[in-house]
Amino acid sequence: MSNKKQKRVLGRGLDALLNSSDDNQYQNDIQRISNSLEIDIDNIQVNPNQPRTNFDTSEIDNLTMSIKDLGIIQPITVRKIDSGNYEIISGERRFRASKKAGLRSIPCYIKGVDNDTDILKMSLVENVQRVDLDPIEIGLTYERLINDYNLNIDSISRLVGKNRSTITNYIRLLKLDPIIQSGIRDGFLSMGHGRALINIDDKKLQLDIYKQIISSKLSVRQTENIVRSNKKSNISNGSSDVSKIYIDVTNKFEKLFESKVKLKENSEGKVSLSTTFKNINELYSILKKLSN
Repeated sequence: MSNKKQKRVLGRGLDALLNSSDDNQYQNDIQRISNSLEIDIDNIQVNPNQPRTNFDTSEIDNLTMSIKDLGIIQPITVRKIDSGNYEIISGERRFRASKKAGLRSIPCYIKGVDNDTDILKMSLVENVQRVDLDPIEIGLTYERLINDYNLNIDSISRLVGKNRSTITNYIRLLKLDPIIQSGIRDGFLSMGHGRALINIDDKKLQLDIYKQIISSKLSVRQTENIVRSNKKSNISNGSSDVSKIYIDVTNKFEKLFESKVKLKENSEGKVSLSTTFKNINELYSILKKLSN
């Protein structure tokens, strides 16, 4: 291949790189930032209607370090509330990290929004779509849209692009005991665990099962089995003995084995028990203890 032809091929390769989707995205980001306005950080206040209330301290710290090194990559969105003062619509986490990083001003997009409902909608949509909210925060926000802003499930469904059943499931989580809600917010159990526990009416039993989920690291399926056993028991004898026995047996085996134990019930009602021992000697000592 001639040098001239090689240069043409290399030239086309360079053009392809410069016109790549990543580069176009980079240019778009630069354009968006250039269209933003630097605002004094002391003139910005948080939105009291912000759906997100649970800010992870470690996430804020990591973002603060990033901002110190690179600055603000994506401007926050604000609205003007009076002369020289602004309120955050979205980007409170970036705002908090920027203050912690010692920035005096940050880039902002200014939205002409006057209605509190519209602000809440914008904040909600951004956070939900970016999966920044925990399930309880999402449920609380949906409930607030219903109670304070007279929106129905269908309206919220169109607003956030979620089906009606999904929205209803988030709202139902708010019926859980506050301790269990805190567990979901802190990531100790999932929304699936919470949805299973909602079917337990007895608050004390609900908390007992919650503690078992945490101590035995029960899966959602195992939790559903406990709840199902409880419902069968209620139908047959009006009590929750089956679930209580399930919990009691697990606790006693864990105390005996000095190890986590998992009980699993199949569709026929047969129960299997599994645990892990450090070595064969530990298993042998347990067998000796049982024989005595």
